[in-house]
Amino acid sequence: MSSITSSGEQPSPVRPFPASPVTPQRRFASWFPTWALVATKHLELRKRRGLMIVVAALIAGIPLLVLGFRLLLHLINAKAYGPPGSPSGFVTLSDLMAEFGFIVAAALGAGAATTDLSEGVFRHLVATGRSRIALYLARIPAGLSIVLPLVAVAFAILCLVTSFTGTSGTSQPTSVRVNGVPVPTHLDESQLRSWLEKHPQVFGPAHGQTQASIDRNIANFYRNYRSDEAAAFSFNGNAPSNPGLSEMVKVGLWLELEVAIGFLVGLGLGSLTGQRTLSTILLIVLEIIVTPVMAAHAFPYILDGQRLIVGVAMDQLRPAVLASGGAVGGPLSGARGSLGIPPMPTWAMIAVIVAWICGWSAIGAWRMVRRDA
Repeated sequence: MSSITSSGEQPSPVRPFPASPVTPQRRFASWFPTWALVATKHLELRKRRGLMIVVAALIAGIPLLVLGFRLLLHLINAKAYGPPGSPSGFVTLSDLMAEFGFIVAAALGAGAATTDLSEGVFRHLVATGRSRIALYLARIPAGLSIVLPLVAVAFAILCLVTSFTGTSGTSQPTSVRVNGVPVPTHLDESQLRSWLEKHPQVFGPAHGQTQASIDRNIANFYRNYRSDEAAAFSFNGNAPSNPGLSEMVKVGLWLELEVAIGFLVGLGLGSLTGQRTLSTILLIVLEIIVTPVMAAHAFPYILDGQRLIVGVAMDQLRPAVLASGGAVGGPLSGARGSLGIPPMPTWAMIAVIVAWICGWSAIGAWRMVRRDA
């Protein structure tokens, strides 16, 4: 028999407290993206057929088109047109892949950052309780898994064509004489700087043998070195030799890094602005206008600022086979070459590259966390 209270009311029976259900927010609160989320973002990018066609055409289509055209001409008239693969063609196409690869990867990154906003699904994704940081980080492997394999396939074809259908060239000199002193060939600017620090007598007594004289004259000396190197290679009809396997591997890794930086910067900038077109235009201007100018000319008052541009740091990291294979040219030639700027230390070059990658990733994630749903 149930008890009666003093007021005459019967108390309600005591029921056990029900277990709290697993809400979507508790389920998806982790900031680390799941494999399913990465696969979803990857599918979203692949479904944008127009963007995928542009990415494939500019990364893989350009070298395949050039090599196919040269092969066709060689088959039609082998005497008038040489084989499709050549050392100069390898350098030119590698530089073109770097230029267009950066731009296309930046456009893909900006598109990946703004897809949810343009399609109006960002509010629904936030409502599921997923971590916004996880939503941002999932775009990184999703986008890189598209552009990096394309670069690898296109560059592998370029290497195969260069190795098996190109001219092998004749024996090349291992050193060139500058001011009467033999200097090893195939040195980039930073390597030449290190060599000069050990052999300062190359400058002669008029310049002295101090570190300051090397810093002051390295740009002009590297130009003279490149000129003497090119003359030595062309002497008596010697043709440049094909790059070896180790040089090709270095160029391939450098290309992959260039494309990865373009995607990550585009992703961060796109997340910050929320507009794909504006972000793409800004990065195109950076790549084909700002970087070549800042890399080819040293401005005394903003020299340290010039070195903070990631393209200038990547030029210093450029493999020697590319640095010695082409001269400074226009933006579409790809041969930017940081010949006008004294080289910075290796640690500073690495710090600039890492800062651009981590900095823009942090900015993009911060903007996504702060954006109104």
